[in-house]
Amino acid sequence: MSFDSLGLSADILRAVEEQGYREPTPIQRQAIPVVLSGRDLMASAQTGTGKTAGFTLPLLQKLRASGDMAKGRRPVRALILTPTRELAAQVGENVREYSKYLSLRSLVVFGGVSINPQMMKLRGGVDILIATPGRLLDLEHQNAVDLSQIEVLVLDEADRMLDMGFIHDIRRVLAKLPAKRQNLLFSATFSDDIKALAEKLLHNPAQVEVARRNTASEQVTQHVHFVDKKRKRELLSLLIGRDNWRQVLVFTRTKHGANHLAEQLNKDGITAAAIHGNKSQGARTRALADFKANTIRVLVATDIAARGLDIEELPHVVNYELPNVPEDYVHRIGRTGRAAATGEALSLVCVDEHKLLRDIERLLKREIPRLAEPGFEPDPSIKAEPIVNGRQGRGGRGAAQGGERRASQGGERRGSRDGNSARNDRPRGDRQGGRPQTERAAPGNGQPRRSRPPRRKPAGQS
Repeated sequence: MSFDSLGLSADILRAVEEQGYREPTPIQRQAIPVVLSGRDLMASAQTGTGKTAGFTLPLLQKLRASGDMAKGRRPVRALILTPTRELAAQVGENVREYSKYLSLRSLVVFGGVSINPQMMKLRGGVDILIATPGRLLDLEHQNAVDLSQIEVLVLDEADRMLDMGFIHDIRRVLAKLPAKRQNLLFSATFSDDIKALAEKLLHNPAQVEVARRNTASEQVTQHVHFVDKKRKRELLSLLIGRDNWRQVLVFTRTKHGANHLAEQLNKDGITAAAIHGNKSQGARTRALADFKANTIRVLVATDIAARGLDIEELPHVVNYELPNVPEDYVHRIGRTGRAAATGEALSLVCVDEHKLLRDIERLLKREIPRLAEPGFEPDPSIKAEPIVNGRQGRGGRGAAQGGERRASQGGERRGSRDGNSARNDRPRGDRQGGRPQTERAAPGNGQPRRSRPPRRKPAGQS
C-alpha cells in the first residue's frame, strides 16, 4: 500500500514525499482511513511507529476539504492535547512539515514560557492548536481562545496524561468543546483507566492496536549490567569513553539524579546535559539541540521530559536506574531502533532493582541477556534496600503503579501541569484573578490563609 491510495491530496502527498516517506506504517494504514471517514478512533501504538502522521495527515485532509475559510479571525477547528512541552513541540513541527503546501495555520502552546506571545498569535487566527492541558486552560480563562468550534479533538499519549494527573484538566477542557465533534485517542496501552476514559469520550469508536504493550523493537539489542549502585557512574563513564559512544540518552528516576549525573559525567570529561521539568524551556531546547548536533555526548533525562523527543537514529539508550513501571522500560528503549535503524539499550542494575528487572522481563516474556565488566562485579554482601524518594509508593497499587505515578517517573509532581512544576508552568501574571502575594495557601482545604494580628500577652508576662 502507498500513501497515494489513502485518499490524501496532492499537496499533502508532496510534503510527505519530501520527508522521505515512501510507504505508510501499520498504524498509518489503519488509522488514516478511519479518521477520514469521520469515525471516532481508539488507537494503541508505541513511540516511533509513525502515530503522529497517523492522525495529522487525515486531520489536514479533513480541514483542507471542509471549505473556504471565513473572513476575519479563524476559529480553532482542531485541538491536539499532549502531556508535555517536548511532545507538543514535536507534534507542532510535524504539523508544519506536512501542511507546508496548505493554507492552514497551526500554533503550539505550553507552559514555562510567557503567555502573551501565544495570546497574540491566537488573535491572528489558528486552524490547528497543539497544547498542553494547563496552558490551554490558562488561555481559555483569559478568553484568549475559543473552543466552541472544534471539529476534531486528539488526545495524544493519553496514558501519560492520566499518569501525570491531568484527568481533571481533561474533563474541564471537554466541558468547553462542542458536543458534535470527532474524537481521536492515542495511547501506548489500553489500560483499564484508558478504557474508562474512552468509554466516556468516544462514540462507537474504531479500535486499532498495532503493538502489544510488551512489544520491544527487534532492532534494539538489550543487555543488563549488574553493578553496585555507588559504581554505576564509574561504569557508565568507562563504557562511554572506552567504546567512544556518541549520542547516549540516559534515564534517571528523579530530576535531582539527572542533574547530579550530568555534573559527574562532565567532571569525567564526558560532555553531558540534563533535561527535566525544572529546567526552563530555553535550557531544555538548547540541551536537545546540542545533543542532536553532537555538541554534547550524553543527554540525561527523566521519563516525562523525554516524552516527545524525536532523535533520528539514536544509537544508545541507558537505563541508569530502572523505571518502577515495566511499560516505561519499553517506552524508554523505544527511543532507539526506530524504523530500519538499529540501537542498543543497556540497563545498569543494582541489587535494589532486581525485582524491577524481574517485572520488566515478565512483561517482555523473556530474559534480557547479561553482560559482565571485569572489575565491576557486584559485592555479594550488599543487601537490597527499598527504593526511596517517593518512587515506591505506599500501599494500594504499590511501587509498580500508584506511588510511582504520583511522582510521575521523573520526579515531576502529579498534578503539576505540562510535565513541569506549577511554579514554572504558571508565570506570575499569566492568570487573572490570581491569589494575592500576601496570602498563603492553607494546607488541606486549598483556601487562603490570612495573616492574624499579633496575640497580646497576658499582663505580667514579658
